Amino acid sequence: MSETENFLAQDFNKRELSRDPVEKSKLSIAPTARTIGPVNWLGLWTLYVKEVRRFLKVYTQTIIAPAVTTLIFLSIFSLALGGAVRKVGEVPFMVFLAPGLVMMAIVQNSFANTSSTMMIGKVQGCIVDLLMPPLSPSELAFAFVMGGVTRGVLVAVVTATAMSLFVPLTIHDYAALIFYALSASVMLSLMGLMAGIWADKFDSMASVTNFVITPLAFLSGTFYSVQRLPDPWFTISQINPFFYMIDGFRYAFIGIADGSLLIGVFVLVICDVFLWLMVHRMFVSGYKLKE
Repeated sequence: MSETENFLAQDFNKRELSRDPVEKSKLSIAPTARTIGPVNWLGLWTLYVKEVRRFLKVYTQTIIAPAVTTLIFLSIFSLALGGAVRKVGEVPFMVFLAPGLVMMAIVQNSFANTSSTMMIGKVQGCIVDLLMPPLSPSELAFAFVMGGVTRGVLVAVVTATAMSLFVPLTIHDYAALIFYALSASVMLSLMGLMAGIWADKFDSMASVTNFVITPLAFLSGTFYSVQRLPDPWFTISQINPFFYMIDGFRYAFIGIADGSLLIGVFVLVICDVFLWLMVHRMFVSGYKLKE
């Protein structure tokens, strides 16, 4: 070793010996991995916030536009009636119609939120960014679904607030309001996840929206009372889960239901559990997500 190298080594040793013992102990501690318990709460919250910020970034398209579209539906029916006071039973038609339109907005936007995030992730090739973090299939599904629920409920609040300026809306049953809004948004968020995972291109996604979601929503009593349907159409309407969403949500406002509320609760819970198991299985197997 040369004299210069020997001098530098001695100087380094002196500085190391004079270093503060606390600082020296900190330098000797190697970084450790974060311990993750049974639930990765930080990862779950991060993915949920990412989903919420994703649709809030374009709030005019995801929040304001659905409310405006629903108000246009309301105005069209109002103009079609020509100022006449029509009633469904003892309820004015516009009061009967408004809750159905709000539920239709929940259905469409909950489905659109989860289906778009999966579809865009697959098309852009960034789906791996969602699959690689230490999140279990249940945590992935829960975060995506809660993002869809948040958008659906937020659209419902904005739409109902705007409608209340033109239609006298009063809440008859708060428990029914909360249950049917949440159960419907959960169901459509799960359906959106399934469709987004299954679809390989936007045309496939559009076919699900146009031939499954929209017909089920429009033919479930949104604009009319199913009690007026002749057989077999009345019987067919009773096996449509969308009917129970709209019927129960409308009951929360007007206190009148066309079907059994108990059957509606049972149908929605069963559908949500079944769809959850299907989505969980898709994430576990990596169906159309992993090569």
